Amino acid sequence: MYWWTGEIDGNPNCLQLNIFVPDTANSNNRLPVMVWIYGGAFERGEFSTKLYGPRYLIKHDVIIVTINYRVGPYGFMCLDTPDIPGNQGLKDQHLGMQWIKDNIEAFGGDANQITLFGLSAGGHSIDLHLLSQKEVVYDKVIMQSGSSLAATVLYEPDRSAHIKLAQHLGFQTTDTDEAISFLAKSDSKLVVAATRDLGIVFKPCIENNFEGVQPFLNSSWIHAATPKVRNMPVLTGYNEHELAGTHFNKDVEYFKDLTITSDYMKRLFYFNEEELQEMSDSIAHFYFGDEPISSDVKMPLIYLDSDFTYIHPIQRSIQKYIEARARNVYYYVFSYLGGRNSILANDGDENTVCCAAHSDDAPYLFDMVNKPPPTAHDEVVIERMTTMWTNFAKYGDPTPQTTELLPVKWEPVTKETYNYMNIGSELSMGRRPAHDRMAFWDLFYKLKWKQTQNVNKYKICTILNYYKNVYMFLNKC
Repeated sequence: MYWWTGEIDGNPNCLQLNIFVPDTANSNNRLPVMVWIYGGAFERGEFSTKLYGPRYLIKHDVIIVTINYRVGPYGFMCLDTPDIPGNQGLKDQHLGMQWIKDNIEAFGGDANQITLFGLSAGGHSIDLHLLSQKEVVYDKVIMQSGSSLAATVLYEPDRSAHIKLAQHLGFQTTDTDEAISFLAKSDSKLVVAATRDLGIVFKPCIENNFEGVQPFLNSSWIHAATPKVRNMPVLTGYNEHELAGTHFNKDVEYFKDLTITSDYMKRLFYFNEEELQEMSDSIAHFYFGDEPISSDVKMPLIYLDSDFTYIHPIQRSIQKYIEARARNVYYYVFSYLGGRNSILANDGDENTVCCAAHSDDAPYLFDMVNKPPPTAHDEVVIERMTTMWTNFAKYGDPTPQTTELLPVKWEPVTKETYNYMNIGSELSMGRRPAHDRMAFWDLFYKLKWKQTQNVNKYKICTILNYYKNVYMFLNKC
């Protein structure tokens, strides 16, 4: 499915690579390799040069490879069968990585210098690769707005989805083999359209074990084991207003119908209605004080949704990387408000950029045809970001030395400091981004709810000690 139009197109046999090689690459000058995994909520996306033009990056003497992989029902249907155990799209990615590892030297690439980088579902995917049973065929990772703990990843699979899809397309059956056979012969566009019609969500899943089938993931990554990052450099971060696209430029009626206990929260927390209301009250008091939900609290609402969905999960993942002894973890917040950002604030007759929303970092790494030409200041940010990203691929350090372009040394995270680079109109170092909000969610998980497998692999259950005044404590910090 095309990422920016929603048009359904493509083919299930889609595992392909684009390989972009600078003229400087040869057998005597092997270049670092950066492998891009696109996002799209695991349900859409493509590796087209219209979206991910490489020219900003390859001028820094790196080889860029983009992987096309299966998404939606073809990539992430998860059944109790050895033929469709789940995570087909992630296995496509790994197969592509393995091919790159084995063959990139023929293109002048260095097989011992392979960096994975990806945005959103691409970043989530990379985190899942770090937790999977598959062989590590890369030596550095960059995750942009990506974490396996993100609320957009944690779904319990619908193991009857194939039956529902077949029936929706007119084939009445309750037999798994018959339904799969029917779907395999059906037009893939119709299958994807039926998925959309029925609102079926396909995401990564925990696979059952089958003889002769090597799983990608066969245990809960929420409680997972240590990610495979020992001695590996990691670069990760988020955009300051991740979920602005959900709540910005909405009319008054939109806010009247809004509740704190979103579908994400109902899925992730195993509570009855009374407990959900109690949870909602605690969250609302922290973010909104005594204000009702309305356009007046639009920015706190954006922060709430962003924190829960992306930012706090990313911070929890960083803690895992530190505990797993990653060589260095470089943390960033993208806050730049530029001409290639996606959301404009309507201010009378003048449109101004409101936010650094989800995916707004991508146009400063890639040449995208659906974005306006960069302004002079955009060009500076493009040069800074592509230099830092490619430095990381080359040296495992985004700022091996300070320069006029990069005047600030990017210090890695430590347990004590949580250093981060703020990527705005200028570069600046800080400590513990969104500290009060992250402390709220730390305490929220620790003191009121904890992760458990007592209900099922995907749910989070309550503990007995109910935490009453977390927001009062935080306001005193």
